[in-house]
Amino acid sequence: MRDVAIIEAPSVLGLRPTGVEELPEALLGAGLTEGLRAVMAGRVEPPPYLPDRDPETGVLNPDGIAEYSVRLADAVGAVLDDGRFPLVLGGDCGILLGNLLALRRRGRHGLLFLDGHTDFYQPEAEPVGEVASMALAIATGRGPRVLTDLEGREPLVADEDVVAFGFRDATESAVFGVQPLPEELHAMDLHTVRELGAAQAALRAVGALTGDAGSGGYWVHLDADILDDAVMPAVDYRLSGGLAWAELDVVLATALADPRARGLDVTIFNPRLDPDGDIALRLTECLVRAFEVSAGR
Repeated sequence: MRDVAIIEAPSVLGLRPTGVEELPEALLGAGLTEGLRAVMAGRVEPPPYLPDRDPETGVLNPDGIAEYSVRLADAVGAVLDDGRFPLVLGGDCGILLGNLLALRRRGRHGLLFLDGHTDFYQPEAEPVGEVASMALAIATGRGPRVLTDLEGREPLVADEDVVAFGFRDATESAVFGVQPLPEELHAMDLHTVRELGAAQAALRAVGALTGDAGSGGYWVHLDADILDDAVMPAVDYRLSGGLAWAELDVVLATALADPRARGLDVTIFNPRLDPDGDIALRLTECLVRAFEVSAGR
């Protein structure tokens, strides 16, 4: 099994402090460290949350997110330098920027984006300016420059090096006037995943990210709301439908089985909406099983 190092990244600068910041404690309390035989590689605390939308950029906490992304990238980079596999526990989807910055410092990499939403809002379309709804757009160079051009490395990931997998928010995106995904980006919505089957869809996604010899591997981003709302109600923005646990098991195991997978983050699960801790335990079991299956155990 991979030599996993866990980083706690409890930032909700791109969302709201509703409980998502408690994700690391919930999964660690459910036995994630022991299940993975992982080491702890630190906790990156966010700066103070500012509730007012920035008038210049139209988003919440742009400077705080930029500063946090650099510090998180340092932590992820230290794990990579030690030869370990970083598992970053968010937080909201805005933590993706720091994770990708760590890889961008090392050259060209891809992104497997497992999310019920495309997170491709532009600031004027996002109702309250939450960067969590813009994470993929910003990562590909669309949005306020203070976030898209971290350390002068815009974009953090190229369109053609991204697979958006399992999203199901087309109707919602149309209502809010969200910009469309670019043609170069590999889009595999929930319907496509279901048509192919989770196993075949995951293989195709990994193939799209590893077919170019110029890529140094890929990051895996997991938003808990990719799961069916019936089994994952502990998220702030709920959508009907989604993957079953068994489907996510297959997708994660496939993604992690390829040696070119460089790291994984987990976001958006809100422990306050899981008072009995049952969902935290199930999510922890899913993660542990994915690492075990990917290692052939």
